[in-house]
Amino acid sequence: MAAGTVAELARALREDLAFFTECVRRYTAAGFGTPDTSEQRSWRNSWPPLLAALERAGLGGLRLYLEYGTPGAARRIDALLLGRRPDGVLVMVLVELKQWGSAVPVSAGMVRRSDGEVVVHPVAQVASYRAFFTDWRPADAPTLEIRARVVLHNASQEDVRALGPSSAGNGPVPVLGREDLQTDGEVLAGLLGCADLSPAGGELVRSFEGIEWTPSAGLQQRIAQSLFGKPSFALVGSQQHAYVEVRDRVAALAADPGGPGTVITIQGGPGSGKTLIAIRLLAHLQHAYPGATPRLATPSGTLRAHLLDATAAHPGGKELFPSAHTLDSAAGRARVVILDEAQRLAHDRHSPAATLERLIARVPIVVVFLDERQVIRPGEGFTVEDIRRIAHRHGRRHRAHELRESFRCRGSKAYTDWVDALLYGTPAPWSGPEGYELDTAPDPFSLQQWIDTSTRNGILARTAAGFCWPWDRAVRKNGILKPEVRIEHRDPATGTNRLWQAAWNAATRVTTPDGVVTAPPSRLWASHRGGHQQIGCVYTAQGLEYQHAGVIIGDDLTWEDDRWVAHPERSHDHTLKDLPPEEYLRYALNTYRVLLTRGADATRIYHVDAPSQQMLNRLVGRRTAVAGSPPVRHPR
Repeated sequence: MAAGTVAELARALREDLAFFTECVRRYTAAGFGTPDTSEQRSWRNSWPPLLAALERAGLGGLRLYLEYGTPGAARRIDALLLGRRPDGVLVMVLVELKQWGSAVPVSAGMVRRSDGEVVVHPVAQVASYRAFFTDWRPADAPTLEIRARVVLHNASQEDVRALGPSSAGNGPVPVLGREDLQTDGEVLAGLLGCADLSPAGGELVRSFEGIEWTPSAGLQQRIAQSLFGKPSFALVGSQQHAYVEVRDRVAALAADPGGPGTVITIQGGPGSGKTLIAIRLLAHLQHAYPGATPRLATPSGTLRAHLLDATAAHPGGKELFPSAHTLDSAAGRARVVILDEAQRLAHDRHSPAATLERLIARVPIVVVFLDERQVIRPGEGFTVEDIRRIAHRHGRRHRAHELRESFRCRGSKAYTDWVDALLYGTPAPWSGPEGYELDTAPDPFSLQQWIDTSTRNGILARTAAGFCWPWDRAVRKNGILKPEVRIEHRDPATGTNRLWQAAWNAATRVTTPDGVVTAPPSRLWASHRGGHQQIGCVYTAQGLEYQHAGVIIGDDLTWEDDRWVAHPERSHDHTLKDLPPEEYLRYALNTYRVLLTRGADATRIYHVDAPSQQMLNRLVGRRTAVAGSPPVRHPR
């Protein structure tokens, strides 16, 4: 964002009143968004002590980059120093700046700051940057040595020692505190990792700034394996046809870069393999056509969080999955953009996310994966026909594919067909197939017991519900979430009412005072330890799957007079609750379709409305249930 010699930037910082204003402008222009007041405050607090230390160490001639952005603006390095070793080799020194006074480790790679917030250990953070540059360094780049430092300019030596071991990844990462920065000369230069460096000449600086950072050949294959454990995932039927179509279009683009662009829509229902195909395409295109700079983007923050979490061991993966806020910047270099869960795209042209219209206008090949029946909010969602019209408006060819297979629910398209009939057509009795377990739960207690038992047996099991209870994201001081999902159930055996209650998925990671994680952050609720103890919603479940799915249908959707009736006034989703019932109905049906199709091996349903539950009981063959009774097994 800001670049120059240390001396030049230090002088600008001292003398130029417009320096920070210009930094804000460049930050926004680089695709990072608009820096908030806390971000700008951190610049004003951290840059002066760093620059003062660098000048005192006699390093004024080294090249310095502040807020250095990686490709696609996926991450920013607080400071990057560039110098030359005596043998002429370029050296990058990556610096992570923190204003903290103190922090203590609470788990592997995590620390608790003095304000109680649990965050990534700064050593792990800067080590991930080092790993990025290692993994993304192209073969034709100049030889580079990469060093890393953490600077806690407000921390005492005791605070620094409290952080624990300072090694991660490829060797130690020194952590410097306030007293370290108060030394000077060669000693300070050594602490900063620059004692043997001299200024790089203009030619070396230009060679560094001209590097096109791209993933190494094996990164994509490792990402695919990390995500799914299926590096040789076999494509079948319509999946193979869609894959070959994209592959051939990119080959044609490589042969004729000036040819007309193409937009390819690939529509598929739950479990049709959309995300797996997207990953497979990304791996192939990056390996076969690295010049295409392919990117896989999604407007679903939950899905992106899982992509990044699955590739955490390979930090270079982050640039391949741009966020909604950085997609515009990433698309500026990409020749191919793959959009997964595209039904979550907003129509708002002024959104910080790059809309489909802008992508199609700028990128030669756009591949769009979507499911029209997974639109869950007003202002979101494109149909295949919408995309065709946009493509033609921009002179792009349009090709459409439909994925007919299902690989979730034990490969049972019969189950997804049953769900579609239940919600959009004429509900039919469940009649198979063998191997997939569908049942209703007589009460929320037995549903939770099933989830808990599954989890103890090593099965990934989760319960998700309609947004029919408040969620204020509050956490008690002892690390226990507020049990806001509350259901009063009348026990038919005793005639008494029993209160069942549970917490929604946590907004952020929740830990006890001694550092034990009691709840993962909401975007990782579906896969991380402890998630089975919270209730998920459509926003944390969409795009994902788990083995056993518990589903709580709220009273915003009830079965009355042989049809589904919507009750938006019973919703706590602020984006939906004020809609008229006939409009709300569409989003409610789509929401429960998502929740009902997450289970790979089994689904169990509980409806809070007794008549609606009785209808579901009849469809799956269950008699009127008694609380606590064992699940009924039906012959197939």
